[in-house]
Amino acid sequence: MAAATGDPGLSKLQFAPFSSALDVGFWHELTQRKLNEYRLDEAPKDIKGYYYNGDSAGLPARLTLEFSAFDMSAPTPAHCCPAIGTLFNTNTLEAFKAADKKLLLEQAADEIWEAVKSGAALENPVLLNKFLLLTFAIQALERAYDDLCQTEGVPALPYFLIKYDENVVLVSLLKHYGDFFQDQRTKITIGVYDPCNLAQHPGWPLRNLLVLAAHRWSSSFQSVEVLCFRDRTMQGVRDIAHSIVFEVKLPEMAFSPDCPKAVGWEKNQKGGMGPRMVNLSECMDPKRLAESSVDLNLKLMCWRLVPTLDLDKVVSVKCLLLGAGTLGCNVARTLMGWGVRHITFVDNANISYSNPVRQPLYEFEDCLAGGKPKALAAAERLQKIFPGVNARGFNMSIPMPGHPVNFSSVTLEQARKDVEHLEQLIESHDVVFLLMDTRESRWLPAVIAASKRKLVINAALGFDTFVVMRHGLKKPKQQGAGDLCPGHLVAPADLLGSSLFANIPGYKLGCYFCNDVVAPGDSTRDRTLDQQCTVSRPGLAMIAGALAVELMVSVLQHPDGGYAIASSSDDRMNEPPTSLGLVPHQIRGFLSRFDNVLPVSLAFDKCTACSSKIWDMSDDETV
Repeated sequence: MAAATGDPGLSKLQFAPFSSALDVGFWHELTQRKLNEYRLDEAPKDIKGYYYNGDSAGLPARLTLEFSAFDMSAPTPAHCCPAIGTLFNTNTLEAFKAADKKLLLEQAADEIWEAVKSGAALENPVLLNKFLLLTFAIQALERAYDDLCQTEGVPALPYFLIKYDENVVLVSLLKHYGDFFQDQRTKITIGVYDPCNLAQHPGWPLRNLLVLAAHRWSSSFQSVEVLCFRDRTMQGVRDIAHSIVFEVKLPEMAFSPDCPKAVGWEKNQKGGMGPRMVNLSECMDPKRLAESSVDLNLKLMCWRLVPTLDLDKVVSVKCLLLGAGTLGCNVARTLMGWGVRHITFVDNANISYSNPVRQPLYEFEDCLAGGKPKALAAAERLQKIFPGVNARGFNMSIPMPGHPVNFSSVTLEQARKDVEHLEQLIESHDVVFLLMDTRESRWLPAVIAASKRKLVINAALGFDTFVVMRHGLKKPKQQGAGDLCPGHLVAPADLLGSSLFANIPGYKLGCYFCNDVVAPGDSTRDRTLDQQCTVSRPGLAMIAGALAVELMVSVLQHPDGGYAIASSSDDRMNEPPTSLGLVPHQIRGFLSRFDNVLPVSLAFDKCTACSSKIWDMSDDETV
């Protein structure tokens, strides 16, 4: 704000404007609040900055905003004056460009003017130092000033009154001007906490103080003496000798009802009236920047599309991927897309020359010299893609029924160690993905996971068909057949017996082996090469892998988790049970017809993997 005197005999007083100094922590905090709290809200937000009067010569007067700017109750740094401001954060670049800067400035000026007219600025001088942020986020004087700050319990005072009494310097608050200057008739002295270092010009905070003085005191005093208080420490010695003193003639505006003309938008780097650009990429930890960016798309879902989405359940889940081939690579990439931070691979194969074109975590160099172990290479590649992921790989075999075994002590001991290690891995993870090539390799993990009540997501491929399914999650032993699992919703099927077609709860769902009539055996014996390998249309693994992860996420979003009632094809027109839609038991796809069906099947009480007799034995004995 400004008010001209119009007296040609006096030199024009000029002011050094503030230079905004927005700390990296401020931008980080703004980003977090925008993503998690403000979202689409464009309402103005109160923020707080500060300025300092002890900078070295040559530095601009800085208005600093730090990470604590959004906490209005946060303490101001020592020897700094607070400045209260308003943040206008737009959602689009167009809204940023279209914002009426002149109107915003006039509104802020009106608030200052009202504080001047009402006397509120006398009680709280900080009201004179309002700012706007539009984003797309002498020893006697020293002692007297310090004593006043200590008495008021503030780190610094933006404005104060000064009076010289013989060899004593007295200072007081603006609100006490009547008593403090009752014996003064011609001139008064006011002090301003000045962040400017120019020898001939004061800083920006003085402008609004002079408006206050002209409005409140011009009828009593023709001029005021101004002390621009500057306080710095050089070579360990406190120095205020660079403070400046001058006299200002007050214009007649005691009865003016109109707000004076307002100026104040900071110029950009080119000296024009335009936005200032800040590039934080060079001063932020690239890993933290990547972590924030990875979560961006997920958090944007919560703004408008799926506000009830519980991302913490997804991000915190620990996933064990048994198989690091075509399915394993695609599942891992989709898990990372959902923000999952803990991924573990298990595989015993090495990378061959045919793998990189179908398995996106490998490249040609991984095939050289016999090929790197798939599990280790996949974990290493995930950490290169995103350093924030906790990825591990284990090169180990999973014992399979029906396959010939060398009964030497060394072989048996290694098999025993592999089983123990597999049990430990399944125990330490929340979700187990079965992504192996053969049917029999899925049997032992399915048995262990069933006994430990872990959620199992299974994906298997044919030439142009696939199945993605979740295994039924068994109840704990202490619960009877009619008991419900904790948090399980009461449904008619639980009370009257499950239908074959609908309302089957999660603990009654079948597993991958429930439709078998014989025990799993060696499916590769006496088979030609095209029958031993997984020969499928190239896009099938990506489809099945993505559906496997999406099924897991939908299960996690259901209030009953793995015990959720299974959705079928008949439920496609009904109200979905979660914010993400249906929670099926199986997804069977037919690429030749570009069609999917959602069948539901009950658990088989004589299943070779999940029947009560099998997992009772696995609880009581070593598998």
